[in-house]
Amino acid sequence: MAAGESTTTSTNLGTEPKKIIIQNNYGEKLVGLLHETGSKEIVILCHGLQGTKEYSMMAELSFALEKQGISAFRFDFSGNGESEGSFGFANYRKEVDDLHAVIQHFTAANRVVSAIIGHSKGGNAVVLYASLHHDIPIVVNVSGRLKMDRGIEKLLGSDYLERVKKDGFIDIKSQAGKVLFRVTEESLMERLNTDMHEAGLKVDQDCKVLTVHGSADEVIPVEDALAFAKIIPNHELQIIEDANHDYSNHRDKLVPIVLDFIKANVHRLL
Repeated sequence: MAAGESTTTSTNLGTEPKKIIIQNNYGEKLVGLLHETGSKEIVILCHGLQGTKEYSMMAELSFALEKQGISAFRFDFSGNGESEGSFGFANYRKEVDDLHAVIQHFTAANRVVSAIIGHSKGGNAVVLYASLHHDIPIVVNVSGRLKMDRGIEKLLGSDYLERVKKDGFIDIKSQAGKVLFRVTEESLMERLNTDMHEAGLKVDQDCKVLTVHGSADEVIPVEDALAFAKIIPNHELQIIEDANHDYSNHRDKLVPIVLDFIKANVHRLL
């Protein structure tokens, strides 16, 4: 897999991370930012739907890990941000493949990927990864979705199945009428057929999983976090009172919860 480096945007949070390019199994370039501390261990961070590595939560968590002496890598899934490929409403399996390519890259460089963190749809990616690959000891699911049919009607309308079968797609538009992204029938069916309950059951007992969720999440209800807690074998649940989906006013609570969990469990790698 090819890798390269370049300068990145400046930040007030810490030293500038290095841009790294990793090729996925589809021949597409995945672009990410490496917060290098010299540690053998490294944490991988995954963004959500229509997100990128530049999302403020990804940046804040990465710089917080860096300050604790833990290297971190946040990247754009294929079809998002600077990475190559086509954007997809679902792409759950492909995003797991992207994450696998990133993990293989660092493993080949003699690094130990100690944890994977995902927010929202990225939370689905890390749980799905853990259910399939069983090689990561710490997983952090921040506001991931368990019931995959929920929320679609609000986004697409009550007749979405009829419309997508008739036209083959539904365009999601802004209030001004601009097309934000297209939901194809294939991608809609992939989302509906992605079984997060089954995935949670397949996570190894040896894998320590943290689910964090805001009690006031307006995108994915907190009930999904409670369900993950009942399903995943080795699981810890943290509900942040009054926090919304982006933890807009609660990053000061989210970041230390994630860091403390990783630091408390990373000793199992030593």
